[in-house]
Amino acid sequence: MRRVNRLTTSLMATLALLAAPTLAQAQLKEALRTLRGGTDTAKQIAHFKIKGALTETPTNLPPLFGSEPPLSLKALLERFKEARHDDGIVAVVIDMQSAALGFGQLQEIHEAIRKFAAVDKEVYIHADSLSTGTYALATGASHISIVPTGELWLLGLYGETPYLRGALEKIGCVADLEQCGDFKTASEPLTRTGPSEASREMTRWLLDGIYDELIEIIANARGLSADRVRTLIDNGPFLADEALEAGLIDSVKHRQDFIADIQSRYGRATKVVTDYGEKDPFDIKADNFFAMFEVLMKLLNPVPKVYTKPSVAIVYVEGTIMPGAAESTPFGTTAGAFSTTIRKALDKAAKDDSVKAVVLRIDSPGGSALASEIILDATRRVAARKPLVVSMGNVAGSGGYYVTCAAETIFADSATITASIGVVGGKIVTTGLWDKLGINWHAVQRGQMAAMMSTADRFSDAERAKIRHYMDTVYEVFKKHVTDARGDRLAKPIDEIAGGRVFTGAQALELGLIDKIGGLEEAIRFASQRANLGQYEIRVIPEPKTIFDLFVPSGDDEYASLQASSAYVTGRMPIDLLSVPLFQTMLPTIAQFDPLRAQAIMRSLKRIELVHKEGVVMIMPAELLIR
Repeated sequence: MRRVNRLTTSLMATLALLAAPTLAQAQLKEALRTLRGGTDTAKQIAHFKIKGALTETPTNLPPLFGSEPPLSLKALLERFKEARHDDGIVAVVIDMQSAALGFGQLQEIHEAIRKFAAVDKEVYIHADSLSTGTYALATGASHISIVPTGELWLLGLYGETPYLRGALEKIGCVADLEQCGDFKTASEPLTRTGPSEASREMTRWLLDGIYDELIEIIANARGLSADRVRTLIDNGPFLADEALEAGLIDSVKHRQDFIADIQSRYGRATKVVTDYGEKDPFDIKADNFFAMFEVLMKLLNPVPKVYTKPSVAIVYVEGTIMPGAAESTPFGTTAGAFSTTIRKALDKAAKDDSVKAVVLRIDSPGGSALASEIILDATRRVAARKPLVVSMGNVAGSGGYYVTCAAETIFADSATITASIGVVGGKIVTTGLWDKLGINWHAVQRGQMAAMMSTADRFSDAERAKIRHYMDTVYEVFKKHVTDARGDRLAKPIDEIAGGRVFTGAQALELGLIDKIGGLEEAIRFASQRANLGQYEIRVIPEPKTIFDLFVPSGDDEYASLQASSAYVTGRMPIDLLSVPLFQTMLPTIAQFDPLRAQAIMRSLKRIELVHKEGVVMIMPAELLIR
């Protein structure tokens, strides 16, 4: 009883914080409806905003402190689909506000926009400025407009990788790492100050593949030759008027003039629906303050949703793959693809008779070898009972590819970054750090291999042979999983495809590593066909978290205690490099002047932490920042 009271008190306090911004946003939406004459009309224009980053995994969390939670790709695609099939919608307006999307997401949104042409609905895109990637997305529209003095930054692709060896040396640390595969270069940013020739070669073919895809998208959409697009890119960037003259956009207008022009085309009686297709889990009316208490009662007495209709389930593998379970907080869930959480979701999907097929949606650079194996094992139990289809997003590499090996069919976008079949392992030696602090360690050991994972010194020859044997074993298992799964679909011997090599989705299709080019919607439709479904629902497992879930222990800690105890025994305790004074001082300063590079360094530091904790990992070769 005390536990329930504590939960109630915590929830009440949180809802009190949420109430003001939530009601304010409800009032704003109501005002917009009133301003535009309401939404009860036969003719409407659906208005969408693509602002910042899109997540893969959907969320049901409400706005926190006035800021809205990030929109998921699935939610956006569903709202597009709803608008396509809504006879009351005569056109679509998309407002591009600093969209920060991966290449896979860019392609999927581009294709979703193009589908409006099949139902004779125009799509209008307006932006202050566009980059090469967001412009490629925008070319799916019927009409592209940029504000006067705005820019089209059509510059091509620029890729760079941070090398942190010098930074580690400044704090007295040395990375002692091994790799399986000449192109498995994930260790290089920690052990070198620049790329090896293998790394340079791989980066070249990867950027060539993505660049060619973007050129093809732009050329096909704008009716230009590929050579013409290359010439335009080499002569970029363009001011808005210059882009118009070059035929890259269709108009130059301020936002209010852009909207007014569209309304004049479809008649003043046509209303712009600013929140078309948005699902409000709170559904609070602006004139009903007591609705908040109704929401509270629903949260305190949740009724589990019962699924009886046939469904296609989506299970997400988003972020770095790690052992254990995701934790929930009032600000969301911990980032990463946690093996226990995903394993339970897959087991639930396998056992639920209403789930007729499963789509495993992956946007991950890989991570823990152990966690990847746990997830793969769970996918096998799904595949034994019902169709299992993989949909790759922006990235599905290394461990992110490993977990696909039980699927009968793999979809990827042509610019998806995938493969990287290889293994990296080792440790970070910290003796130099202790020397700088004037602290000396004196050790005693029993057993020749007792100090193998100690941070005191580099591997001895015998220890290096052991870690190499372990890594080689994992690498051979990885390759066998791929050859068993792909069989004669592979265009080359596995050793000519593996070795850590990274490919685009289009290149992977030629090599037989994937089966079809397509996005999440295509993968879901294919899975439903494999299950012989007519009408069906689309479910996300586990269901997106609600506010109430954040205050209830999940019970998913069965692996966490095992992980903690084993880490203590092996000496591979978690570290937090972001708390090191050098990085604490450096990164916030860098972020003010160069935020993209600062984010790349932070992700690289997280990779170091994963290697330090796990010992052997399956992760993408390096943090490649492309812009």
